[in-house]
Amino acid sequence: MTPPSHTSSLKIELINSCEQTANRLNAQSHSLPLNQESDLSELWRLNDDINLFQTIFVDRPNLFSGSVVFVTDESIQKQRYIITALETVIALPAYQQRVLAYAPDSAKFIPQAHSVFFGYDFHLTPEGPKLIEINTNAGGALLNALVARMQKICFDHTEDDALTNLTTDTFIQSPEDAFIEMFFAEWQAERGQQPLYSIAIVDEDPQAQYMLPEFLLFKKLFEQKNIKVVICDPSELKHHDQALWHGNQRIDLVYNRLTDFCLEANANKPLLAAYLENSVVVTPHPRAHALYADKRNLTILTDEAALIELGVDVKTRAILLNGIAHTISVNLDDSETLWKSRKQLFFKPAKGYGSKAAYRGDKLTKRVFSEILQNDYVAQTLAQPGERQLNVENKIVNFKFDLRHYVYKGQTQLISARLYQGQTTNFRTLGGGFAQVIVISYREDKTTVI
Repeated sequence: MTPPSHTSSLKIELINSCEQTANRLNAQSHSLPLNQESDLSELWRLNDDINLFQTIFVDRPNLFSGSVVFVTDESIQKQRYIITALETVIALPAYQQRVLAYAPDSAKFIPQAHSVFFGYDFHLTPEGPKLIEINTNAGGALLNALVARMQKICFDHTEDDALTNLTTDTFIQSPEDAFIEMFFAEWQAERGQQPLYSIAIVDEDPQAQYMLPEFLLFKKLFEQKNIKVVICDPSELKHHDQALWHGNQRIDLVYNRLTDFCLEANANKPLLAAYLENSVVVTPHPRAHALYADKRNLTILTDEAALIELGVDVKTRAILLNGIAHTISVNLDDSETLWKSRKQLFFKPAKGYGSKAAYRGDKLTKRVFSEILQNDYVAQTLAQPGERQLNVENKIVNFKFDLRHYVYKGQTQLISARLYQGQTTNFRTLGGGFAQVIVISYREDKTTVI
């Protein structure tokens, strides 16, 4: 994206105007509830499945927020620069050697597949967007693609003049096609032009998972391509005869939604053995987590001396140091300093996920801090999330939000927001959940939707 040929002062004025507009809109308490009648007809059109509608919208009432989040094009572009800079560094052999030194053995195996659905999560601070973490099995992309079309129906029929004037018909048209092509690219990287017959969507006790609706949507999506699909617990898989099996069905590819990222648990041993034997394609895989998502990596990516040692150029270093929340390892020797500065820190387990066992420093007790010191944690400079005001049941409620880029091979496929209250995202708050992102662009003097 090339900036327009305006003077610098005019460009800054336009950027500031867009930022003010985004802040104003996020501070307004209008709400754009999903129209369940429209939702239902759209879901039937896509899936002809009333039970799936029940699972998504009735059983999980806080999966989707009833509103949208406004972000400037300038902010989105900065986020993409940060993603590109990260991808550049992660590709360096020196970086890979350094982070793999503390990775488990399963990450030493080098597959040809890249891994699907990297999630780059950002907070929008007054100083600009700050990356807070990278995930390698980021959930929600297909759900957000579905609700984007549903919300478009709501936009088309809204009586809110402000929203009508601020939106355009630039919703993603067919992200499902991009997702399918991504999985075929993973398969072809490992198996060339061999036919892909079967996929297992694997998670621990999948029927109890909050993201089960997305598993069901993916199952239907794959089946439309005449691929046999099972959704299963890893304990249901067997490894024998140089293949991975679910009952009598040989599994070609595993869409891995496990949070045992390195497949170390006993229940995952058959899957790990088949993966290391190259008897099955696994995506995302342990090496991807080790290179991208282990939070200890952020201590390297926000350390200028370490980046210089790795041979990272000046421009890339500046983007990373300004664009990632500064992160350090938690060491017992630094306990006194960490406790004194805790109110400016966020503590995360190195191999954590989904905000589990993560703590804002200003909420810490001495007992929890003591437990943190005994485990493998990082401390990240607190990057304040964005703020959004909503009208929930006729009450004005303040929410926080973050942005997630769903990325494949360095390219953003979809961006969504997550609205929440409390310390971290949780999908438990009325009015919270996934929300669509509306981008305000000074280049076009209009708003676009991602």
